[in-house]
Amino acid sequence: MKSRKPLLLGIAALLAGALAVPAVSARAETPAPCSAADATIYRPPAQPSAPGTVIACRTVDSLPLVGDGTPMRAWKVQYGSTDGHGRPIAVAGTVVVPDEPWTGPGERPLVAFAPGTLGIGPRCAFSKQLAGEWVDAYEGPNIAALLKAGYAVAATDGVGYLDGQVHPYVSGLDAGHAVLDMARAASEVPGGGVSPAAKVGLWGYSEGGSGSLWAAQLAASYAPELNVAGVASGGVPGDLRQVGAQLNGGGFAGFLVDAVIGLSVTHPEMPFDELLDDEGRQAVAKAKSLCAVGTVAHFIGARIENYTADRLSLDRIYALRGPDGTTWGEIVDRNRLGVGIGRPGSGARYEIGFPVLQYRGLLDEVIPAETGYGTRRAYCDAGIATRWKSYAGDHLLGDPQAIDDVVTWLGDRFAGRAMAASC
Repeated sequence: MKSRKPLLLGIAALLAGALAVPAVSARAETPAPCSAADATIYRPPAQPSAPGTVIACRTVDSLPLVGDGTPMRAWKVQYGSTDGHGRPIAVAGTVVVPDEPWTGPGERPLVAFAPGTLGIGPRCAFSKQLAGEWVDAYEGPNIAALLKAGYAVAATDGVGYLDGQVHPYVSGLDAGHAVLDMARAASEVPGGGVSPAAKVGLWGYSEGGSGSLWAAQLAASYAPELNVAGVASGGVPGDLRQVGAQLNGGGFAGFLVDAVIGLSVTHPEMPFDELLDDEGRQAVAKAKSLCAVGTVAHFIGARIENYTADRLSLDRIYALRGPDGTTWGEIVDRNRLGVGIGRPGSGARYEIGFPVLQYRGLLDEVIPAETGYGTRRAYCDAGIATRWKSYAGDHLLGDPQAIDDVVTWLGDRFAGRAMAASC
């Protein structure tokens, strides 16, 4: 395990920078239908809606975390989606559109953005952070760069950020559905001007890297009407077993705590509460109250076995079975990226017919190198057009270092340019 100091210092520096940038005005010119109260955006609806349907929307006056000065219009939205078990749910997110008319060919492209790790409690929602209600994120520059390029952005909060909910951290199906339905919902925002025929790019880093890549795997079967042009995914936790072993007892053990809680949310039938001792129950309650920076700081050096009454290791927890005989290990493995993928017409469970960009920081101390390279190898072996790029930074810095390259890469995909794979 490399030193955690570069990442912790980087978090503090970027957080300070996010707080210092001036708020960008977002003009309130949308029709009355987007005048829902802010509380309504985060209140679970009484009735489910179809995936991608806008349930409620609200014009946003400013986005403090997006600070490059690009004139824009923005909306918070609540929209229909589907959880990992196929049940209808509601999710919140943000749609942002540049004021300047699109001058490129066709419709203005749309980027469906999946944020990185935020924390698992409702106050950590990305839409709240962009609007300045709670700042614990560092991805405003990503959004700003996309807007400067002229692209519309649809940034999902992800599942589990409505009132009274807990985010199902690292649940691939939940994340992928939320990203794709956010792209669908963008064209339904009154006054937004996003066309349902627009080319769509998918982008995310860290947890967002997983979410965007899951969206890529699910796109053909779940949202075939979307015109997906490519996916850029960085710092991808593609194999949760490998990542969990790296995190346990280390400087970023809080991410593992969130992951364990997240999987318990998606699989309440599995043994969990009964495994915890008093310290474990306190840890769960604490994790639900913290956002990303607080989670990292609070759980430095934490070990999962110290939160269980029988001091269960990760391997022993993986062997535990639920009522139907399914083990925790099988559930964890279902979230492994690159399994069952193939090109269009291959008959694979997840067919991907557009280019893929994967990237990572060479000094990444959160996601093991074998995990990043393993996900890349799985995509290359499946014959999917894949580009790979590495950066000199650690886990935190690998994302901002890639911004210009990713925006340029997405622009090439929107323009229909060929991509040279690097398998």
